[in-house]
Amino acid sequence: MVVGPTRLPGVVVITPRVYSDARGWFAETWQSRDFSNAGIDARFVQDNHCHSHHGVLRGLHYQLRQPQGKLVRVLSGEIYDVAVDLRRTSPTFGAWTAETLSSENRRMLWLPPGFAHGYLVLSEHADVAYKVTDYYAPEHERALRWNDARLAIPWPLPPGAAPVLSERDAGAPGLDGLECFD
Repeated sequence: MVVGPTRLPGVVVITPRVYSDARGWFAETWQSRDFSNAGIDARFVQDNHCHSHHGVLRGLHYQLRQPQGKLVRVLSGEIYDVAVDLRRTSPTFGAWTAETLSSENRRMLWLPPGFAHGYLVLSEHADVAYKVTDYYAPEHERALRWNDARLAIPWPLPPGAAPVLSERDAGAPGLDGLECFD
C-alpha cells in the first residue's frame, strides 16, 4: 500500500496494491501490520456500509465523546470526501481536506479521531464502506454545517444546485459556537 499525506496532519490517503490478471483484481484493504508500520494503530470495532444517490451530501458528522477514527473507501461509484479538524488545540483547527474516492481509483481515506467527516456523491449511486474505531453513540453524535462560510469548502456541485441533505444536516450549526474536541 502507498500512504500519502493530505493538507491535515494525521489524515492520509491510502492506495492499496492491486493485483490484476485475466480473472479481475485483488487488493488488501486492511492489514494490521502494514497500517501499523504506516503509523495507523487503529483497532476497528464496527464496519458501516452506506448506499446513496447522486447529489446526496452526508455530513459533516463526528462524535464528541467516543470519537471515531474512520477508514473510508468506495465500493461502487464516486464521492468527494471531506475531513475537518475539530481539535481546538490543533494548529490546523477548522482546516479541511478533501479527496475524490471511487471504486475505480480504489483509494481510501484515514481520519483519526477528532475530525468531522462528510461526503458528496458524484456518481449516479455510491456505496461507501467505512471502518470505525469506536461504537456508534447517537447521544454523542454532532454535525457541522456543510456550507459554513468560515470553512469555505468548494463542494463540486453544479452552479445553483443544492445537495440532498437530511433534516439534521440541513440544520447543523456552523463552526463558531460548535462543540469541539479539546
